Amino acid sequence: MSVTVRVPAKVNVQLAVGPARPDGFHDLANVFLAVGLFDEVTVEHADSLSLTCTGPGSDQVPLDRTNLAARAAIALAARHGLGDPKVRIHIAKDIPVAGGMAGGSADAAGALVACDALWETGASRDELLDICAELGSDVPFSLVGGAALGTGRGEKLRLLDVGGEFWWVFAAADGGLSTPAVYREFDRLSPHAPEPVASPAVLEALRTGDVAALAATLTNDLQPAALSLFPSLKATLDAGASGGALASLVSGSGPTTAFLAADADAAHRVAAALAASGTCRSVRVASSPAPGATLL
Repeated sequence: MSVTVRVPAKVNVQLAVGPARPDGFHDLANVFLAVGLFDEVTVEHADSLSLTCTGPGSDQVPLDRTNLAARAAIALAARHGLGDPKVRIHIAKDIPVAGGMAGGSADAAGALVACDALWETGASRDELLDICAELGSDVPFSLVGGAALGTGRGEKLRLLDVGGEFWWVFAAADGGLSTPAVYREFDRLSPHAPEPVASPAVLEALRTGDVAALAATLTNDLQPAALSLFPSLKATLDAGASGGALASLVSGSGPTTAFLAADADAAHRVAAALAASGTCRSVRVASSPAPGATLL
């Protein structure tokens, strides 16, 4: 018997970052939007815990117990007294690896939901979200999908209404960025960062499905730090803007860049312009919002 769960990538339409906390994390006002790029996580009974991965960038994915998907299985097994999890986990990647789109977090949420179904542990949604929060700041959102405001370090979620469809283009950079390094650079560049607050304009643009209003309000406080560490991303942002994107920004901690388009046709035109620009490794088009972790 095997169980497969599909999990989405995310884009941050607002990422407001506060000063570093004593525990090293940062308080956030993080407006998540799930987008239609998906990984699939398949689990099946085995003699011991093992992990395999295929798809673009799979050679960069750790296949040991440091992988968030493996940690999710271990955490769920521990909660239910199952000992060391005897499960084979396979990840089919389609979310860019190390791209600021929460691919690893998505895989953790997928493994958690899949193992819960495989082992028939009957975990409540609240229990699953609690484990997600222990695993990482973005993991709870990967479970719920749609749109949400994340506060605390991003793990405390308030679901948001979305009144329409938004079309995006994502450009994968030739190289990666370390999320901790981006936050360290943020601390250097913004030593007196204010406390983060969700933008009412962003929330209203999502609620009404107003793409022009959303384009006018996209912000990412980590973008200056990402550009400082990866200056060539500016050429990609400029190429997308020249190609007709309504707005462009670094996705999360980067280095993937995200471009909001007026509609599906415009998104494909922006994608073509980016592909021709020579400023990125690959280009993807996707719509949002997308559902969270879904049993297939």
